[in-house]
Amino acid sequence: MINWTRKRLVRWLQKKRPLPSTPLSDFERIRHEVKPCDVILVEGRSRVSEVIKLITQSSWSHAALYIGRLHDLEDPLLKDLLRHHYIGTADKQLIIESELGLGTVVRPLTTYESEHLRICRPRNLGFHDSQQVIAYAIGRLGSAYDVRQIFDLARFLFPWWILPRRWRSSLFKSNPGASTHTVCSTMIAEAFGSIQFPILPLVKRLEGDRYKLYMRNPKLCTPSDFDYSPYFDIIKYPFLDFHQYADQRLLPWSGAGELSEDERALYVSAGATLPVETVIDEA
Repeated sequence: MINWTRKRLVRWLQKKRPLPSTPLSDFERIRHEVKPCDVILVEGRSRVSEVIKLITQSSWSHAALYIGRLHDLEDPLLKDLLRHHYIGTADKQLIIESELGLGTVVRPLTTYESEHLRICRPRNLGFHDSQQVIAYAIGRLGSAYDVRQIFDLARFLFPWWILPRRWRSSLFKSNPGASTHTVCSTMIAEAFGSIQFPILPLVKRLEGDRYKLYMRNPKLCTPSDFDYSPYFDIIKYPFLDFHQYADQRLLPWSGAGELSEDERALYVSAGATLPVETVIDEA
């Protein structure tokens, strides 16, 4: 009965809304520019993605680690281990991710070809360290997905005193049996933590002007942390690249297409002047 309920819950959380009619990312540029050990952020469309977005107040609900192609790996042992989990050609671009209903898996980068993506690149990460991060992620392949952690994070939205004790978060409790369970950003945070590479460390001010950094619990890491981190460079490849225009006033703001009744309220017609209050608020 418990397993049946869990499966039904997972299927309900996995249900996705349709893809947008217009793509938000230039996947071809992403595919050519991405490098091993880059973190790929995904604006998910599933119900569990909406939960994560609500918790983190961010549009990024999923993270995957890009590991390159099979023949990019130098360690033959890692190649053999990866082949146990991946059946395909050696020239495929691969990611490792932890996903609800699948656990930690390796899949082609093209899985997210039509999604809204962003690249987070660890700054000044050497080749040896990047291989260690990838090796850690490969070692986690086959781990189960920790559904409980999603709800543990969600509980931080509520004051602890209004929840029954049995419903309160067990996020920090020692539970050796669950050590093989993970979620997408936790696995990646642990991979970078294995080489002492920070994402969003805790900063404690000491006496005077001295500061001390502490490693955060990787279970608290969310996809948006890679976006906010000062140790990762953000690389965007929007579907429409406006950098080719010298002046924002030359952008193709108006076109020949007709707007529906619902869409007209969302857009400013050509030649219209924005209210002064709106301009001030956005400045």
